[in-house]
Amino acid sequence: MTRFDRYILGQLAGLFAFFTLLLVALYWVNQAVRLFEQILADGQTARVFLELTVLSLPYVISEVAPVAAFAAAVAVGHRMVAESEMVVMQTAGLSAFRLARPAAVNAAMVTAAMAALLHGLVPASRAVLAERQAALAADITARFLRDGTFQFPTPGIAVYIRRITPAGELQGLYLADNRDPAARVTYTARSALVTQTGTGPKLLLVDGMVQVLTEDRLLSVTRFADFGYDLGAALSPATLRARDAGALPTPALLAATPATVEATGMSRAALVYRGHHRLAQPLFAAAAAMIGFAALMTGAFSRLGLWRQAMVGALVLVAVYLLGNTAESVGVRDERLAFLAWVGPLSGIGAATVLLWLAQRPRRIRRPGANAVA
Repeated sequence: MTRFDRYILGQLAGLFAFFTLLLVALYWVNQAVRLFEQILADGQTARVFLELTVLSLPYVISEVAPVAAFAAAVAVGHRMVAESEMVVMQTAGLSAFRLARPAAVNAAMVTAAMAALLHGLVPASRAVLAERQAALAADITARFLRDGTFQFPTPGIAVYIRRITPAGELQGLYLADNRDPAARVTYTARSALVTQTGTGPKLLLVDGMVQVLTEDRLLSVTRFADFGYDLGAALSPATLRARDAGALPTPALLAATPATVEATGMSRAALVYRGHHRLAQPLFAAAAAMIGFAALMTGAFSRLGLWRQAMVGALVLVAVYLLGNTAESVGVRDERLAFLAWVGPLSGIGAATVLLWLAQRPRRIRRPGANAVA
């Protein structure tokens, strides 16, 4: 690699890191407020918020990396043309494909980083994130039960607790279960405890009574020394979730065994397509980087800038995105069409190759008076 190649590669790598951090920061700012409010509403601490944010970073980086690679390539290509560096190198006899060599090396580096993310960090982080979210969902005391305020963990159920001791004892409990209009049930107890069982969380009421009001306006009262209330039956839709397919390793997606299909709730065709998509996605980042650089090379120096070439590159990238989305809508229906996951990335690389070919074609120069009539 020549000094010129290292010079261009250094700029591409630096701007790629800058745009990646910028896009991740924008995504984080847009999502952080909503996530922070939800975490605090669930009774969790800021440490939990930071933990969930860090675990979601690998997935966010993998999503914004193609756009960051495209933006970095456009920025470097525009600067090279604006400062006549591209013209000097072309005058020295370098073809468009030769000038694009550092961009191709940068695209290969981005592809390797994307592959490491998609096949290593992203599944691992999403698996830990799913376990952490399941643990938070199962923490009924922290999520739904707070003293001094009425809580509504699910439609038709209201809970009020006078005080929660440091040991986890609920003192002065009031629970209204109005899910059945034919019989509204109210539980009151001097104290209660939340216990975890194999079938879900249970609420153990101590020294209280049950009041049942029927549609006929008949009230029955039953006093008890201890009573068990099944919280799992009331909260199962929020606590029981299907396994996240994004947390599965790539071989498990490609195999798509019946156990995996049952655990994720997805079809076998969708799982197989997702596995091929994970294999092909790193090439899409390479295609985005090459499209951005090649599009800028099709233009010559202009005082008005190269906004037309940048716009063409953006439109080509959008077209590749749309082609990939269309292929996905077809590929998830039949596992035999999983190869369509490669259509988007390969078409992007083909588009970049065509742009480089157009960039090295000699341009016609219109001479003054060429169209004049003799």
